Amino acid sequence: MATMSSSTRRAAAEGDAQPPRYAYHYCNVRPGLPRAAGPEVFGERASAINSLRDKWLNGTELAYYFYDQPSDGQTVMLADGSSRFVSWAGAAEQKQAVRKAFDAWAKLGLGLRFREVPTREQATVRIGFMAGDGSWSYVGRALLDIAADERTMNIGWDVTQDLDTAIHEIGHTLGFNHEHQNPFSGIVWDEEKVYAALAAPPNNWSRQKTHFNILRKLDDTTVEGTTWDPESVMHYPFGPGLILQPEKFRAEPLQPPGGLSAHDIAQVRKIYPGQPPVNELGELVLAESRRLQIAAGQQIDLRLKPQRTRNYQLATFGEADTLLALFEEVGGDLKFRAGDDDSGEDRNAQLKLRLQRGRTYVLRARLYYAAAAAETAVMWW
Repeated sequence: MATMSSSTRRAAAEGDAQPPRYAYHYCNVRPGLPRAAGPEVFGERASAINSLRDKWLNGTELAYYFYDQPSDGQTVMLADGSSRFVSWAGAAEQKQAVRKAFDAWAKLGLGLRFREVPTREQATVRIGFMAGDGSWSYVGRALLDIAADERTMNIGWDVTQDLDTAIHEIGHTLGFNHEHQNPFSGIVWDEEKVYAALAAPPNNWSRQKTHFNILRKLDDTTVEGTTWDPESVMHYPFGPGLILQPEKFRAEPLQPPGGLSAHDIAQVRKIYPGQPPVNELGELVLAESRRLQIAAGQQIDLRLKPQRTRNYQLATFGEADTLLALFEEVGGDLKFRAGDDDSGEDRNAQLKLRLQRGRTYVLRARLYYAAAAAETAVMWW
């Protein structure tokens, strides 16, 4: 997301006769998961995989942690050749603003749960407040590849008066990309003006960074639907003169109104619908194949109750792209045990691990794409 500079806000608030300077801090998003590879992955199959590959399984708990120790931070090199330590820790009011941003998503009744945890080892989302490093997040399940002592999100400026930045970064964490890079937006840029604007303060971006975050169009197989939403919280604001088309934004700014748009809410609820309680799930009987009678993009959750403590295998069958994950029920919470994603590969998802007698497990399977209806199944043995 972006925030208006303090000078611009002040001019607007005071009714300054001079035209405001449109200087925005912009989010420098980190990459998501790679697209489906191979010549055999194209068309509808590629679109089905890529539009969901960054997204979490519905029912996931995203535990988050704020860096707060004196040693949390990194040493940076300065222009004069010297170096200094810069902290990742944030002030109490900054942390509270990010909590409010998580609440903005949580109150939508999604099939996701957000929980603050006291240690980085417990967390999937690890948040720093490093000044001078911008605001950014990795996209969706790419967080799982980030080392446990590294940030998955940074808040680089004051968000106590700019909650949209924190909401935007959490949107990336949920698997959503920048809306202004939607290939169906119809935006035509004055590219050299964009490069010049972003090379100036407060961003000071290279051409490469500007291209990745603004000018680069997302592949149309990664975008669900064809509707551009200029009101999305995932859309940057832009001052006049940077956009050639649509015509109206040549002379006036493109300024999202703030907060989650109606389209944001509809999309996140579609991908993460409210999840039924675990005790309402069906049971997957040992050594019995269960057809995945679900459509592309949907998920099924099944309970497993092993009668013996031993090593088990769990796998999908058929020509399909699936994400498979196993959780153990512990104290009313589901703890992730193992997962496998076979999307875009010529194989089936498979898990091999030791399960304990008397314990309850939940197997989640999301279908990206199936070559034919009712030809996909899951089994454990």
